Amino acid sequence: MSKKDLGLLILILVVGAVVAIINPRFLLPINLANTSNLIGLFGILAIGQAFVIITGGIELSVGSVVALLGVLFVDFIATRGMAWPVALPLILVLGGMIGLAHGWLITRLKLQPFVVTLCGLLIYRGAARFYTADGTAGFAFGQNFPELEFLTAGRSYGVPNSFIALIVIAIVMWVVLHRSVFGRYLYAIGKNEEAAKYSGIRTGRVVMAAYVICGVLTALSAIYFAMYTRSISPASHGQFYELYAIAAAVLGGFSLRGGEGSLIGVILGTVLLQELQNLVNLLGIPSSLNFAVMGGVILIGVLVDQQWGVYRERRLMLEATRKGMAGASAE
Repeated sequence: MSKKDLGLLILILVVGAVVAIINPRFLLPINLANTSNLIGLFGILAIGQAFVIITGGIELSVGSVVALLGVLFVDFIATRGMAWPVALPLILVLGGMIGLAHGWLITRLKLQPFVVTLCGLLIYRGAARFYTADGTAGFAFGQNFPELEFLTAGRSYGVPNSFIALIVIAIVMWVVLHRSVFGRYLYAIGKNEEAAKYSGIRTGRVVMAAYVICGVLTALSAIYFAMYTRSISPASHGQFYELYAIAAAVLGGFSLRGGEGSLIGVILGTVLLQELQNLVNLLGIPSSLNFAVMGGVILIGVLVDQQWGVYRERRLMLEATRKGMAGASAE
């Protein structure tokens, strides 16, 4: 665990202690379980976003993708009678294809990630609304899918299965990011894409793979959100979810410039965001301030990241100067 991660963990514990003192309901099992469930839902999104951010890119369409794929999943199993073991991998494939399309436009046609994913945000939201005729997609009265509901919205020994899924995915993605050649390539591209290209890394394929990973994890998150809400209004479902994902990644130490960050930090960033959300609810702060809180958190995270980078550069320069002076005096 890095110093950044440790500092974030301490901040989480301090904020949690303060909230618990102000409102003891924070420590009630039902509240902790609900918060853990939301951590699982948004944490999966944040991990996907982190894989894109580390390349120096951004994915602004995840909220709209959650709405579109959520609508399709509910329609497939609730209206068209498709078996959920068939619908689930189909939705994951669709998510991967969306990520592949974004990666292709960015790497092959040299479009800016911001432009591609901003257009995606508008296109997928519009497609979801058109698909439902601006209506609502949901399950009929009494319509149940016991195995699917247990896997997505159920609990094991009191722990939400969405949170368990997040832990499993985080472990796998930690190995991919921190213990694999592919992960080293991602960091290298984020640091300096041109240098990575000249060193023999197929940067286009690696970046496309990062967007595919983000698309698949976003699709999985869409399924969890669909089963959690059980009713989807495409006009509002998933709105601004990209903010939560970006904020969690930034808080976790992922620099928007690329090339930095740890997966543990992303999980801790997600925990802190949901803790703040819980604080807003428990302290009776108007819910209209939720997005103001998220915006403030992102701003603070970017400022801290920027100042940390400046401090680290100064420290490296001082160390290099001292070594140079020591070498000169030795001669």
